[in-house]
Amino acid sequence: MNKVWVEIDNLHKYFGKNEVLKGINMSIRRQDVVCLLGPSGAGKSTLLRCINRLEEPTSGRITIDGEEITGHGVDLNYMRSEIGMVFQSFNLFPHLNALENCTLALIKVRKMRKREAEQRARDMLGQVGLENKADSKPKELSGGQQQRVAIARALSMSPKLMLFDEPTSALDPELIGEVLDTMIDLAEKGMTMIVVTHEMGFARKAATRVAVLDHGLILEDNTPDKVFDAPEHPRTREFLSKIL
Repeated sequence: MNKVWVEIDNLHKYFGKNEVLKGINMSIRRQDVVCLLGPSGAGKSTLLRCINRLEEPTSGRITIDGEEITGHGVDLNYMRSEIGMVFQSFNLFPHLNALENCTLALIKVRKMRKREAEQRARDMLGQVGLENKADSKPKELSGGQQQRVAIARALSMSPKLMLFDEPTSALDPELIGEVLDTMIDLAEKGMTMIVVTHEMGFARKAATRVAVLDHGLILEDNTPDKVFDAPEHPRTREFLSKIL
C-alpha cells in the first residue's frame, strides 16, 4: 500500500472572526487523486491555499512526505517549489513565451543551467501536448493551451504534490476537455493530486477519493462510487441533486 504522503491534522483557518476551516483532518496517500467538492464558500480553495501556505493556517498541522510544513522556521520558498499549484486564472507572464514561462523557476529557484532547464521544460510541454507551442506567448494561445502551459510549468519543478484550484472554471466549455484530459493523464502516471473541481465526470473518472466540504467541514470522504451513488450525508445528497 502506498505510504501516507499528505497528513492534515485538525486544521483551522479564521479570517477575522469568520472560521472558514473548522478542524480538517485528511490522510492522502502517494498517487491518490483527491477531488474536493462542495458549494461556494465551503472552504475548498482555502484548504488548498493552506496546504502551500499561500494562506497561513490559524492552527493545526500539515505534513508532506514526512516533513511538517506548518512549523516555525520552514523554508517557504523551498517548500512551495515542491508543491505545484494551478489556479483558475493561468497566471502566465505575458511577456514570456511558453518555454520561458516554464524555465524561469527552474533557473531562478532550482539553479538549473539554461540548456538543462530548456530541455526539462520542452519535455513537460510535450507531456501536455504543446511541444509545438514553446515559442508562443500567452496571447497567441487559447485559454485551454494557456492552462496546459501552467500545468507544464508546475510539472517542470518535479513536484511531490499537485494542487488544482478549479482549473477549468475560466475556460470556454469547448476548451475544458483538453485540460481535463491532461489531468487524467497525470493521474494515470501516478501524480499525487488534490483538485477543487465542479467537473463531476472528471471526479468520477480520475479520483481515487472524493471529499465533500460544506461550511468548513468534511461531510464525506470516500470512493467516487460511494459518494456519487450512495452518499451518506443529507447535505451531500442535496448538493449532488442540484449539480448532477
